[in-house]
Amino acid sequence: MRYSIAIVDDEQTIRDGLDMVLADTYDLSLYKDAENFAAALSDKVPDLVLMDIGLPGMSGIEALEIVKAQHPGLPVIMITAFEDIQMVIQSMKLGAFDFILKPINPDLLELTVQKAISSIALVKEVQLLQEKFLRQNEPCFIGESKNIADVMDFVNMVSSSPDTPIMILGETGTGKELIAKAIHARSPVFQGPFVAVNCSAFPEELLESELFGYEAGAFSGARHQGKKGFIEEAHKGTLFLDEVADLSPAGQAKLLRFLENGEFYKVGGTRTYRVSTRVVSATNKHLDDLVAAGRFRKDLYFRLCVVRANIPSLNERPDDILPLAKYFLLQFNEKFSKSLKGFTKDARQCLTSHTFTGNVRELKNIVERAVLVAKNDLVDTPELGLLPDTSGRAAPVHLSHQTLENSSEGYEHTVFIPDKGLALGDLLSDMAHAYMAKALEQTGGNESQAARLLHMNHHTFRYRWKKLNKKS
Repeated sequence: MRYSIAIVDDEQTIRDGLDMVLADTYDLSLYKDAENFAAALSDKVPDLVLMDIGLPGMSGIEALEIVKAQHPGLPVIMITAFEDIQMVIQSMKLGAFDFILKPINPDLLELTVQKAISSIALVKEVQLLQEKFLRQNEPCFIGESKNIADVMDFVNMVSSSPDTPIMILGETGTGKELIAKAIHARSPVFQGPFVAVNCSAFPEELLESELFGYEAGAFSGARHQGKKGFIEEAHKGTLFLDEVADLSPAGQAKLLRFLENGEFYKVGGTRTYRVSTRVVSATNKHLDDLVAAGRFRKDLYFRLCVVRANIPSLNERPDDILPLAKYFLLQFNEKFSKSLKGFTKDARQCLTSHTFTGNVRELKNIVERAVLVAKNDLVDTPELGLLPDTSGRAAPVHLSHQTLENSSEGYEHTVFIPDKGLALGDLLSDMAHAYMAKALEQTGGNESQAARLLHMNHHTFRYRWKKLNKKS
């Protein structure tokens, strides 16, 4: 890899000498004053800067301050005469990487440049590792807000203790599972499995066997060799219980016993099993209210909530919206084989003024759709699929209860049957798919909320949605 170096010196002989020594190894840009260099810096940032302290007009010290304000990580080597040593000290305090005295010794110059390039290579290697991690994991910590910095501090603080139960609280779509994964990745059990269980995804009669497993012949239709449960699968790792507030009273009692002594029975068995796993739970509900109403065990509440983390909604951290949107754009560029460069000014304004009811998950869905339909290099406002509400803020097209009640009236005036007839079953399936998709869009992908919006049972919704998608 060839690195680029910007040389800023008012003496032609110095520029020519540096060009002679470095041009075979590096890509050089030559400037005779700091003003031209500063102007070019807005378009192209080099990997390294060699700059004279005693420049006419804007001095090297002034230019150094500008460089460090705009690009703190850009290394700058100052060039100076011996009598300017006090200026060298000042430049080092301002963040200069090193300095070279005139007359320039070519061997010393190459060693100093190589040292700077080595530091650049290390930084780039770290950046590549971070980018690789982000490609492989959801961006729970992408952002610039203090709220996310506080979450990072919390994760780093609690991850070292593998036995302490943790409760993650936050709205739907804020990335609670991602926080759990981050805790797991930073814990002593990071090499073990991470097992995520959505407690609301299983009927009450199935959750116990899924969570604890069952012995051979425990019930009709059971595997003849029995089955491991999620708890056993998470041995020497992390068990993540999402939507833990939806556990049935029986499930709560069995989970409490496991948390107290690490032991459990499989369904249909009498043998005691013991595993070691860290339990991280999450919910978007107010557990305090559920405990007060007698719908969640108080003793289980205290066991699960030894440490609690509150994840802020996306609306509480608006500074994170655009960094997240940019990340999702790059992600979906790869998925859809596109090369979009970003968002127009209007689109950025639209995103930052939007109220996200579905949090990060909703933002991801919005960007996915935009990347899919975008025709130019930049995503524009119409491609986001957001409409302004009465307050002037961007808002999604909502599927409301009133809309559903009035839908039959709308169809009554638009019904048309062609002479050759139509397949009513297919038409009804298409309509059902459209309304279910809109309900999921409005609720940020939350199936339970989407089902309630359509007055359906959650499990019926999931079954029909899966069936309609297979058909299409």
